[in-house]
Amino acid sequence: MSDMSGKVALVTGASSGLGAAVAGLLGRRGATVFGVARDEQRLAAVVEQLPGGRYATADIADAAACRDVVARCAADLGRLDILINVAGQHAMRHTVQVTDEEWERDLAVNLTGPFHLCRAAIPHLLEAGGNIVNVASIAGIEGQAYSAGYCAAKHGLVGLTRALAVEYTAQRLRVNAVCPGGMLTPQVTNFTLPDGADPNLVMRVASPRGLSEPDAVAELIAFLASDAAAAVHGAVYTADNGKTAG
Repeated sequence: MSDMSGKVALVTGASSGLGAAVAGLLGRRGATVFGVARDEQRLAAVVEQLPGGRYATADIADAAACRDVVARCAADLGRLDILINVAGQHAMRHTVQVTDEEWERDLAVNLTGPFHLCRAAIPHLLEAGGNIVNVASIAGIEGQAYSAGYCAAKHGLVGLTRALAVEYTAQRLRVNAVCPGGMLTPQVTNFTLPDGADPNLVMRVASPRGLSEPDAVAELIAFLASDAAAAVHGAVYTADNGKTAG
């Protein structure tokens, strides 16, 4: 376990699931957490348990909101060392039934929002010698049925991670990604199948070992965000209970 005292971490999606697990773990290891999510009541309940924690409600699909939360974090806490893009959404739909608005929302939340946050955070992270951890999905490295928008966005987030890693190879910034498989979070446990969906296609995403606990995936994210991972840059780690092993 790496001591993260003195570090400031901005964590999106911090109100529940994996984001809440990451925020809690970083806080317990000494980081000051700035949590971001849309649900203020749940977000406050998570962040108020963390010493010195701050939060802001925002919809990361909005570019101005992304800029504002990064600026507020840096202003309120004096620095920014770590950006962890956890927030995302996944709704299964037949591709031919996806509306323009649904497609745009899938990309906005899962890809464009993280881009805006990275762009706003990079000047602060370069100053601090910090790092970015993007939370993609195994849908970012393989196809999944009824998930065209989600897969496209998560593949894009993996590509964004690698592009930034190459661009900043010679500078004081690390960029990595984690691709979780199924986890025991509301996004997975509360999903609904579209009418007429083939359950056999859906279950192709499952690991024989079952769903992962968010706390176990949070451990990997915390490692990548810590100084213990100083040699790790441009990596894309899977945390899927062996689903993509072969």
